[in-house]
Amino acid sequence: MPDLLIRANTQKIAYGEKGILRRQRTISVSSNPRVKLVSKVSSPNVGWGRKQQPTWSASLTCFGIIAFCPILVFFSWVVLEEFHGSLIEALEALVSSSPWDFAAKYSPKLSLGATSVYLGWLLMQAVLYNYLPSKLSTGQLTPAGYLLQYYTNGLTAWVLTHVAFIASVYFSLADPAWIAKNWAGLLIATNCYGFLLPAFAYIKAHIAPTHAEDRKFSGSILYDFYMGIEFNPRFGKYWDFKLFHNGRPGIIAWTLINLSFAAYQYEKFGYITNSMVLVNIFHALYVIDFFINEDWYLRTIDICHDHFGFYLGWGSIVWLPAMYTIQSQYLAYNPVTLSTPGTLIILGMGLGGYAMFRSVNSQKDIVRRTKGNCKIWGRQAKVLKCSYITADGKKHESLLLHSGWWGFSRHANYLGDLILSYSTCAACGTDHVLPWFYAIYMTILLLHRCIRGEERCAEKYGEQWEEYCKRVPWALIPGIY
Repeated sequence: MPDLLIRANTQKIAYGEKGILRRQRTISVSSNPRVKLVSKVSSPNVGWGRKQQPTWSASLTCFGIIAFCPILVFFSWVVLEEFHGSLIEALEALVSSSPWDFAAKYSPKLSLGATSVYLGWLLMQAVLYNYLPSKLSTGQLTPAGYLLQYYTNGLTAWVLTHVAFIASVYFSLADPAWIAKNWAGLLIATNCYGFLLPAFAYIKAHIAPTHAEDRKFSGSILYDFYMGIEFNPRFGKYWDFKLFHNGRPGIIAWTLINLSFAAYQYEKFGYITNSMVLVNIFHALYVIDFFINEDWYLRTIDICHDHFGFYLGWGSIVWLPAMYTIQSQYLAYNPVTLSTPGTLIILGMGLGGYAMFRSVNSQKDIVRRTKGNCKIWGRQAKVLKCSYITADGKKHESLLLHSGWWGFSRHANYLGDLILSYSTCAACGTDHVLPWFYAIYMTILLLHRCIRGEERCAEKYGEQWEEYCKRVPWALIPGIY
């Protein structure tokens, strides 16, 4: 999001009926989700992540995703395990037999050992989240007006987890390739928990909501299960379902999974390829950056706009660790040795993408801290001053940056992300499509987020957003979109 808060109103704001954002003036804008915009026109489809009354097609789409995505996760494992990463060979085998015969022959099997270890993993991360020393970071104001605080001790949890892993391997207490060797059983375990979690959240939202005013009911069980009803389900005052599940079990496991598949490659072939090293470096950069800037995550779409259901719950528990690590899984079975020039080019692209990602966010942060009185790339920052009036009648200002990276794109923060994603996949070569899934998926995901962001900004900012779009005409990639 290119909006930059300069002055915040931290009072508890009264929202309209059912927490729906309402607009009073199209030229009065707010770049701050903490502040209520009063309006005459209800806009339930913009902001806070989900529709109030979905169409039948939306409900059917939710059902399709709930049913198809777990199958895709298992199918990807079958392609890697049984068909050397070849989608064509796997599809030919599927077509030549019935889906039921294919599933019976190749589907992963339940493992009590893997299930027990995974439950222990969840408990370990929950304990670290709850008991490690942590500062309390403040999120954005919710639609019902709650200003919540969060434990942001993820970096400490990540470090301690990896120190424990390395120490257990060093003292021969654990097999470094255990995750890779038990991956099928872990996929079963994560999927079981990934379905139980949103089911629990759905029931809790009905009988014991944390903040009843922040719920959204659509009338569609499928849609509510998929998108979620509660905005911030919690145990007690600080144990937040959304932040824990989005930012702990899956993301901390991400780098451990990569390391385990690197160890598995070494066991199988007697060496670790430079491509595997690149994948581990790129993903580690992304994960460590996430935890260093964990309080920044509290201002992203996941936390600020989306309710907690299957989309976030299953997605964080299953989709992220299973599908974002496909490059290391692929290389463990299909080692790719890059030439020295190729390695340096891909390394340079990946590090450049990360540097851009960090620079883009840094420019936004410095403008926020200095209220626009700063230089971007050696020149005075260019900002669009926007005024808006809150429900208490007070007038406020915010700034929209349109110089530096933000002068090229209204969602410049996504560009570096995409470059890093494509660099990671490039390390796997071009023999098969499957290891490129991560880049393809991230492209679709970020384009969708651009569209959602544009809708919210147009609804919230009105004419001011139109003026901003004139100054920065490209949404994501200059000259293309």
